[in-house]
Amino acid sequence: MSISFAKRSGLTTEDGVFDHQRAILSVIQTHNKHRRNLMNLQENDASSMNEGAEVKPLRTYDVLDKRQNEPTTDEEGDLEWAGTISIGTPAQNFLIDFDTGSADLWVPSINCTQSACSSKHKYNSANSSTSAMRSGTFSIQYGDGSTSSGPVFTDTVSVAGIKSTAQRLSAVTSLSSSFANDPIDGILGMAYQKISALGQPPFVNQAKSEGSIKTATFGMKLAQTGSELYIGGTDTSLYKGPVEYHSVTGSGFWQISGASAHVNNMTANSGFQTVIDSGTTIMYGPPNAVKTFYASVPGSSEFDSENGFYQFPCKSVPYVAFNWGGKNWNVSAQNFNLGQTSSGSQYCVGALAGQDLGLGNNVWLLGDSFMKNVYSVFSFDQNSVGFATLS
Repeated sequence: MSISFAKRSGLTTEDGVFDHQRAILSVIQTHNKHRRNLMNLQENDASSMNEGAEVKPLRTYDVLDKRQNEPTTDEEGDLEWAGTISIGTPAQNFLIDFDTGSADLWVPSINCTQSACSSKHKYNSANSSTSAMRSGTFSIQYGDGSTSSGPVFTDTVSVAGIKSTAQRLSAVTSLSSSFANDPIDGILGMAYQKISALGQPPFVNQAKSEGSIKTATFGMKLAQTGSELYIGGTDTSLYKGPVEYHSVTGSGFWQISGASAHVNNMTANSGFQTVIDSGTTIMYGPPNAVKTFYASVPGSSEFDSENGFYQFPCKSVPYVAFNWGGKNWNVSAQNFNLGQTSSGSQYCVGALAGQDLGLGNNVWLLGDSFMKNVYSVFSFDQNSVGFATLS
């Protein structure tokens, strides 16, 4: 019932310098992902959108100028959390990014002839006795102006030994060039159906409805070693003590309220909501809230105003924690520090950036920079997110 994650490069280079270019691309990808989520939410259940939520304009970058300058993938960093799943009968294997910030499953199709598909595993519906084409199409637009799109199928999908025999998915026939150098084949979204472009139950919900698991719950450990996705419950060997659960808001995201942010044991922000998103590398908050946060960090200043990054003295990484009315959940210095602003600099970049992602008033997005510090539990049955102390 568990699957080990592979991992790839984060936002710090091997010599400890902040990878500014890759970070900008990550900001744009995060912005556009949640833009798509909000478009899906508007169509599926507009009444559950957060107050102040709005679909922001698509953000783009020049793929030809920028992506050619990206460093070679570093398998020792943390940017994506991926594992192998199988689709079809007989099984066709794919390396998938497990994303709690989206709700659809897609992989490349055998009919994709673009260069971005050349290194990918491709789904061949004709070779699967359990495949069935469905009506409609699936489409996602990315920051480089390209899209991933294709027809829709149902088929048997297996993750960590758990099977869904009627899982809705797309086999994309066009794949964004954003994925050309990415080791993953596709994405499995693990949020609520409300933000699904396919409008169908995500894998965990479908597996429970078919009786493959008793509880629609999954646990995640994101770490340099021993990282894991556990489906149908939690892996008690990976954490100690109780799980501290908090109810989700019903927005379609894994969103919980009543959060406060702490810097050096002092409250910097309070009364905000948080979306817990494994498919986002760092953490984001509304620009004014993040400005207030860094006002509590001695010696900090703005580093990149357009993308909301701040710097602070490397010799004094702030003690950062989040609280939802229970215990303080700390963000380690290693996870908060994204590296020096430049080689030899005395200033480093923080893993919290100020961005208006359109998610709503006073909504923050906590990605891997937070999740790597805790064992995270996501329960559709209890409609709650929980945190526990890593073993």
